[in-house]
Amino acid sequence: QVQLVESGGGLVQAGGSLRLSCVVSGITSRLDPMGWYRQVPGKQREFVAHLGSAGSTHYVDSVKGRFTISRDNAKNTVYLQMDSLKPEDTAVYYCYTNDWSRGVATPYWGKGTLVTVSS
Repeated sequence: QVQLVESGGGLVQAGGSLRLSCVVSGITSRLDPMGWYRQVPGKQREFVAHLGSAGSTHYVDSVKGRFTISRDNAKNTVYLQMDSLKPEDTAVYYCYTNDWSRGVATPYWGKGTLVTVSS
């Protein structure tokens, strides 16, 4: 079993920054990738960024150059540094991962943290 707990959301003005954290507990040895999605009420959940076990990163075009995903293995924590925030970044941000410990991908999600960007 894997547990993901996000934190770091809040209210920020456009142009500001926030850093989201996702603490991972449970079986953490076969998690790949680690990443973030976001969702606006009434819309589909949208991929934001992920970090592969080999260090590769991938971002949705709308956040490239503004968001950075990173990982601290010693703290079992994944971060999403969000700079130059825009009102359209307002959403609930969810941490996710796939657990491969049983040989197949089992997805896990956190409960989300709300980011609100005011204009």
